[in-house]
Amino acid sequence: MNAVRNIKLILAYDGTDYAGWQRQLGQPSIQQAVEEALARLTQAPVTLHGAGRTDAGVHAEGMTANFQTEARLPLSGLVKALNSMLPLAIRVLAAEKVASDFHARYKATGKVYEYTFTTAGIMPPSLRLYAAQVRGPFACEAVRQCLGALIGAHDFTSFEGAGSRDLSVVGGRGAVRTIFAANLAEDENCPELYRITLAGDGFLRHMVRNIVGTLFAVGRGRLTPYDFQGIMMARDRALAGATAPARGLTLKTVLY
Repeated sequence: MNAVRNIKLILAYDGTDYAGWQRQLGQPSIQQAVEEALARLTQAPVTLHGAGRTDAGVHAEGMTANFQTEARLPLSGLVKALNSMLPLAIRVLAAEKVASDFHARYKATGKVYEYTFTTAGIMPPSLRLYAAQVRGPFACEAVRQCLGALIGAHDFTSFEGAGSRDLSVVGGRGAVRTIFAANLAEDENCPELYRITLAGDGFLRHMVRNIVGTLFAVGRGRLTPYDFQGIMMARDRALAGATAPARGLTLKTVLY
């Protein structure tokens, strides 16, 4: 019997046509597509553990995942073999053998997300699947004030999607997460194209999209930075803005 190897993968994907990362009955998912390719390659069932779950329509440039296998496949050819079997919307960027106790989800110390949007009056066709549209004047400095307020450890109940966690579990950190960095930048080569980057030790379900949706309300002048901080402190999802569209969100990298 061959020794079991633990293999870490770095993946990128266009989530437009997928129901998200996690396997879902009757719907295409990133996890299922990669698991099926791995099973054909290794000639055995494979369980792929992702660093987290991305929602339907959300993209990734650096999702980390791991699986265990007894197959003696050379890692030098694994990436090429997998990419030859996967849809073009999913690419394996790297593969490496890691310690047996490595787990893509439980060993992660943080994630970096980027949200892309345009304030252009007409949505460029090339951006329609990868950016949200926020028409009209946009108050960037007001939004940056709000981003500064996110830094540190906070209770993010106001930006928590339904079903984010098991509320019956006693103990744990609840809705408290720590944001390491938060910024808004305009694309140097494309006027009216902006990116909001959030890095933190973890994110609740829809947390990034709910924060961004509330920031959109600030950018449009419907809320002030003072209102934004009040929403954070209130711990009431009903007070925050609408959930921003999934297509603008990309998981940039997972931290270990």
